[in-house]
Amino acid sequence: MNRIVLDTSVVVTALRSISSAGNAVLRQVAIGRWVPLITSALFLEYEDVLKRPEQRLAVNLRLEEIDQFLAALASSCEPVDVHFQWRPQLRDAKDEMVLETAVNGRADALVTYNVKDFAAAAKRFGLRVLRPGELLLEML
Repeated sequence: MNRIVLDTSVVVTALRSISSAGNAVLRQVAIGRWVPLITSALFLEYEDVLKRPEQRLAVNLRLEEIDQFLAALASSCEPVDVHFQWRPQLRDAKDEMVLETAVNGRADALVTYNVKDFAAAAKRFGLRVLRPGELLLEML
C-alpha cells in the first residue's frame, strides 16, 4: 500500500500535535513512504481550514508558514482527476470530495480520524478506511 487520501482532519491534527499519528503519517509522506492523492477541491479545503484564524492560532503558524507547508505537501502529492461523482454517499457533503478523490484515484486507503463517517460508503467501493495509527501499524 502506498497511495492514500488524507482527510482534512489528519492534516489539521498533524500540524496541531507533533506527537500525533497524523504527524507521523505526514513525516512518512515526506520521505516518500506513501503518496497522497489529491484533487484541486480537496487541496483547497486543506488550505481553507488551515488558514482559518482559530487554526492558525492553534498551530502558531503565520500565513507564509502555512503556505510553505502546503507547497511541501503539494510536491509530495499525486493529482487525481474526478471523472465520476456518486453523490450523495455521505452524511457530510464536505466529505464527498475526500471519498471521490479516493475512488477516482484508486487509493489503497482513505486515512481519517472519522472512520465511522466513511465506513458504509467506502465498503460499497471496496475502499479501505484507516485511522492514522492503523496505517502506521501496517508499516511494522
